[in-house]
Amino acid sequence: MEKSIILTNDQIQHKTRRIAFQIYETFSKEKEVVIAGINGNGFIFAENIAAMLKEISDLNVVLCEVIIDKKKPLAKASTSISEKDYKNKPLVLVDDVLNSGTTLMYGIKHFLEVPLKKFKTAVLINRNHKKYPVKADFKGISLSTSMQEHISVKFNKENSVATLD
Repeated sequence: MEKSIILTNDQIQHKTRRIAFQIYETFSKEKEVVIAGINGNGFIFAENIAAMLKEISDLNVVLCEVIIDKKKPLAKASTSISEKDYKNKPLVLVDDVLNSGTTLMYGIKHFLEVPLKKFKTAVLINRNHKKYPVKADFKGISLSTSMQEHISVKFNKENSVATLD
């Protein structure tokens, strides 16, 4: 099957900037926000959002990687920062693509065990085939695709791209 480009590098940059502004608007009364990216592409996307937030706001942005075994999502998740660094703080959980919702749901589960001031989710691409009742508060693009189609995102400095195959 042929790959179709869904988002070009420029479009990904534009959507990342817009999501960063939406996060800033939501948390503008806060001093600090934790941007927690799910390992892999979710963390890369979180790094990009965090960099943009630092550029456009005076928020103290704390970056966190959420480590989830995507093949065994029931295994305990962990984070690159300690619980005290996000406890009672506003947090945005970030992933690149919201497919079935499994990964995001188990990421949310991890943070439900700790009191947070406010909790939101962000994804670059939101698919409409969810297995779980999870939604993205901030999304770059929403797509209705068939279950057989696959979306992949490749991040790199000069030529990030999202494709459908």
